[in-house]
Amino acid sequence: MRNPLFYAKILLFGEYGIIEDSKGLTIPYNSYKGTLTFDENSQGKISNESIRKFAAYLEENFPGEFDFDQMKSDIEEGMHFDSTIPQGYGVGSSGALVAAIYERYAANKIETEQGISKEIIAQLKETFSKMESFFHGKSSGIDPLICYLNLPLLINSKTDISTIGIPAQKEGKGAIFLVNSGAPGETAPMVQIFFEKLKQDGFRKTLKEEFIKYNNACIDAFVKGDVNPLFSNLKKLSTWAFLHFKPMIPQRLLDAWQYGIQTNSYYLKLCGSGGGGYILGFTKDYEKAKTHLQDFDTEIIYKF
Repeated sequence: MRNPLFYAKILLFGEYGIIEDSKGLTIPYNSYKGTLTFDENSQGKISNESIRKFAAYLEENFPGEFDFDQMKSDIEEGMHFDSTIPQGYGVGSSGALVAAIYERYAANKIETEQGISKEIIAQLKETFSKMESFFHGKSSGIDPLICYLNLPLLINSKTDISTIGIPAQKEGKGAIFLVNSGAPGETAPMVQIFFEKLKQDGFRKTLKEEFIKYNNACIDAFVKGDVNPLFSNLKKLSTWAFLHFKPMIPQRLLDAWQYGIQTNSYYLKLCGSGGGGYILGFTKDYEKAKTHLQDFDTEIIYKF
């Protein structure tokens, strides 16, 4: 068996907004990774059982599209997904597994060696969306897509996604970092809360007129490397989320979230669907921000 590694991902901008056609920006995060293997470990049996159920779902929904004979044979031999990607933390644990299964067993795999066009991205996204729905009930397909391509992706709309270059990291004081809320979250209940909110005219209006405006401005500034407009829009985005996404913000982070806005020492935002797992932090002075967040584990994902 080939042994490709599939890495975690981070949705820097666009959580929930991409459901309503805002822009999104997602990047690979190579500190966490997973691979299909037969090596024995304590989590192997749990993963093997999960893949067995996933295989049954695929056989029902993708007849003839995967090498199911080989997949079943490998499952019987104890194949599992050996992964360091934490589950329920918003960094693509199920996306990486979906990408690995597609890479290994897809009968007519879309090859990306000759280049990655928007058409190829759209085809992959459609397949991955249907595959990952097994885990979340509904999936955009973005997580497996970035885990499979391992390249930053700019989401302009549901039908317009492309690879994008982002500014190189610098050894400055500033950082984008992860904040560990201390417990995993579940995607499906958080997404359900969002859809319930969308039924309210007032929420839908402020999402379109404020959230999407700030979100898109953050992406434009980040891609250009413009720090000041990035942070002025991050403050608006973080404040908006504190007011309107409060059910998705882990309870023990509410005070820290508000403190960052009040002092301008850092700004927090959701990393994926929220409810637990990781939260994203942005600061111009990481060491200073860390002193205010000393009750939480943090890790840098990007320096500037």
